[in-house]
Amino acid sequence: MYDFVYTPQSSRVIFGAGALARVADEVHALGAKKALILCTPEQEAQAMKVSDLLGPLSAGVFAEAKMHVPIETARRARDHARSVGADCAVAIGGGSTVGLGKAIALESSLPIIAIPTTYAGSEMTPIYGLTEDGLKRTGRDPRVLPKTVIYDPMLSLSLPLGLSFVSGLNAIAHAAEGLYARDGNPIMSLMAEDGIRALAAGLRGIKTDPRNLSARGDCLYGAWMCGSVLGHVGMALHHKLCHTLGGSFNLPHAETHAIVLPHALAYNSDAAPDAMLRIARALGSESAALGVFELGRELEIPSGLREIGMKESDLDRACELALSNPYWNPRPIEREPLRSLLQGAWSGSRPPM
Repeated sequence: MYDFVYTPQSSRVIFGAGALARVADEVHALGAKKALILCTPEQEAQAMKVSDLLGPLSAGVFAEAKMHVPIETARRARDHARSVGADCAVAIGGGSTVGLGKAIALESSLPIIAIPTTYAGSEMTPIYGLTEDGLKRTGRDPRVLPKTVIYDPMLSLSLPLGLSFVSGLNAIAHAAEGLYARDGNPIMSLMAEDGIRALAAGLRGIKTDPRNLSARGDCLYGAWMCGSVLGHVGMALHHKLCHTLGGSFNLPHAETHAIVLPHALAYNSDAAPDAMLRIARALGSESAALGVFELGRELEIPSGLREIGMKESDLDRACELALSNPYWNPRPIEREPLRSLLQGAWSGSRPPM
């Protein structure tokens, strides 16, 4: 017999090829008059297209979103939104841009419309992150949850294959940890397994044909499912490690998730057998940890933290930081096993069975 609490969240989702054309309607539906468009410098052209679609509803483009949301950038964006009279923000891009929108909403309660162009899934969560003085602080607040999410597979056609792959594995990490979360429930477990399945199939599909719109749609659907899981349940060791590595050592967010995940799953495998069975089944593998690791090799993503800028000499400090304020985890977090996990993730070795 089940025993759980499930509280649904209230984002409106618009899904389909060409859905971007409805962005002005969604701004109107919020009762907003001026929308500030947020993006990274690399996606300014896409943001300008959104601005054109909004016409007189546009308050211009703020193209300064950065990885891990430095608090200085968040403050500049908040002040700029205020100065141009924006009463809504439209974040187009990946986790960095959506994260910037959340940072603005956290202090100003400005409603956010998210238009994901990657598969991170953060647009479906009330989780925010801010980096200050080399430390990344995360939290949950319903104010940061986007009011509307527009999923348009056509927008991800230009996403490079490498970014597509690590972004998708990042989303898989959200669902994988959701399957053994302390506050998990059967609804989230169903969504997690289906999200992992859809992403694995979609990522393999776009490796074969990067222009495959159906495969891109599978990836966005999977990101939606996996992000929703993360938005409803707690995080564990994997996310703690990735927040530590990203915020304190400035490692790229999605790549870090993709590399660490199989090692974190191996660490927790004996403590969460049902979750591991579901993950393996969704991947078509006999082992959750090896299934994720082998999917990464199939997609030719970086296999070790050393390939993305992590120094071996920093592993001891990373271990201490992760131990200093650990998240709940199904297996106790102990120094020696954790240090071994980090070493394996750094070298890119196969995770233990």
